Amino acid sequence: MRRRKLLMSALGAAAALGLTLTACGSGDGDGKPVAEVSGGTAAQPIVTLDNPMEKPDLTLTDSDGKPYDLLEKTKGHPTLIYFGYTNCPDVCPTTMANIAVAVKQLPQAERNDLRVVFVTSDPERDTPPQLKKWLGGINKDFVGLTGPFKTIQQAARSVNIGIEAPVKKKNGDVVSTHGAQVLLSSPKDDKVHWMGMQEATADNYTTALPKIVKGQNP
Repeated sequence: MRRRKLLMSALGAAAALGLTLTACGSGDGDGKPVAEVSGGTAAQPIVTLDNPMEKPDLTLTDSDGKPYDLLEKTKGHPTLIYFGYTNCPDVCPTTMANIAVAVKQLPQAERNDLRVVFVTSDPERDTPPQLKKWLGGINKDFVGLTGPFKTIQQAARSVNIGIEAPVKKKNGDVVSTHGAQVLLSSPKDDKVHWMGMQEATADNYTTALPKIVKGQNP
């Protein structure tokens, strides 16, 4: 399992957090999903970055088949961005479901203002209809994006999220390796100030989101 490291701090204290890549697979001979997940090392489930990052400058195709300019569509809105894929058997659906639970706890006005964007790491299989169907079972207001793999990979790398092209094994499993962190940006300056780690639960997001949507440290 490869690891990419990003030096950041949580709540102003210098700390080195190992940002792991998560390998997920599906399609084995007996139809059961398989997954290999590396353990995280974050001291906190949601961390504050010492140096905020720019959101990825990315234009892809959304789940309605229309162009979606990430910077334009999310400008001035609190935004959550996650790179994953719909055939992931565990980490991706769990992460998105945790976020969905937290979003439901927000007042309607804040829900309308919030943008939650799911960018596929497996664009060959994650077509717009597939993204629409999958996200519709989680939260129909979440945005799904797909497009050229290289474009997605470069955008992910710009925010220190590692993605590798899906690999099909001899037994038929398809393994997609991707970072499991959620990027959280402030509506005040449109920069990523926080990162949700793989260990973040629905309760963690429920506590953090009311502050994040206001541009405050959770």
